[in-house]
Amino acid sequence: MGKIIYLIGASGSGKDSILSGLRLWLNTESSLSTDIIIAHRYICRDWQSGNENHIELSKGEFLHRQQIGLFALHWQANGLYYGIGREIDLWLAEGQNIIINGSREYLPIAMSLYGKNLVPVLIHVDEVTLRQRLIARGRESLADIEARLARTRDSLTTNSVILNQCHVIHNNAQIDDVIQQLIVFINSLVKRKKD
Repeated sequence: MGKIIYLIGASGSGKDSILSGLRLWLNTESSLSTDIIIAHRYICRDWQSGNENHIELSKGEFLHRQQIGLFALHWQANGLYYGIGREIDLWLAEGQNIIINGSREYLPIAMSLYGKNLVPVLIHVDEVTLRQRLIARGRESLADIEARLARTRDSLTTNSVILNQCHVIHNNAQIDDVIQQLIVFINSLVKRKKD
């Protein structure tokens, strides 16, 4: 049975950039086990928005798939619907390790569903850096950014017990350094599984 590496972090923490960099690394390096799959998300959002490699669904399509049980994990955040398909269960059964771009608020449910097979990884950015990144993105007003930062603080406080179970990677520096930290961590999980 494989593991789920469940990435969480505030909007602007760099998860999409990290996953993009990891995909490039997986395509060019052989030192990471080949039994790694980065799961795509199904999202009710334009497929061209942001940097994420996701599958766009209308709200109706999403709710239909949810109703007939096609999502292993699903949640709502920021007015959008997000899902991870049931295919991850097949991949896990085949011994594959799955990397998922998850949700902090959904983490307790994901942990209850997958138990010790789920390894949460928090991508953490200090608030000053996060504010600068959100402003530079230009997607939200300053008031919306401050509200988002407040929600992040509240989430870290409210979920502190569960977040203490996370492996933490700090993304305040160069993205290549962060990707390397994640690669080292994934390699350690894969090695432990094989030992």
